Amino acid sequence: MSSATIDHSAALAAVVAFYASLSEAALPRLAAIYAADAVFKDPFNEVRGIAAITAIFRHMYEQVDAPRFVVSTRVLQGSEAFLIWEFHFRIRRFSGAGQVIRGATHLRFDDQGLVCLHRDYWDAAEELYEKLPLLGGVMRWLKRRAASQ
Repeated sequence: MSSATIDHSAALAAVVAFYASLSEAALPRLAAIYAADAVFKDPFNEVRGIAAITAIFRHMYEQVDAPRFVVSTRVLQGSEAFLIWEFHFRIRRFSGAGQVIRGATHLRFDDQGLVCLHRDYWDAAEELYEKLPLLGGVMRWLKRRAASQ
């Protein structure tokens, strides 16, 4: 059966539910969501395989407190899906209010309904660097200098 005839809505719902309830204890469940050789890419990483994807999430838990994803939009067409989300967190090294990164994810499912491609799109400069002490001021200055009035 080709992926063009498979309804991937249950697989997409499982992915959204996984991220909505993501916890460090839930990371072993990645193998039920992702194909063994899945590719994961975001502004900082490009890896292949469950172990490497799991390592990215373990590192996230070392860097931030209270990480939480909120998916606001999902679009599914055949074996391709697109999610719009907010990632809420607090950076461990800096005290203060929580932060939010807004972004989107392109997913591709294989014939078994597992994610074989996960590509995150978000602007690291605007969504992260500009919010950090010291570096944020430099990034905002650079943005003003690059703006066309």
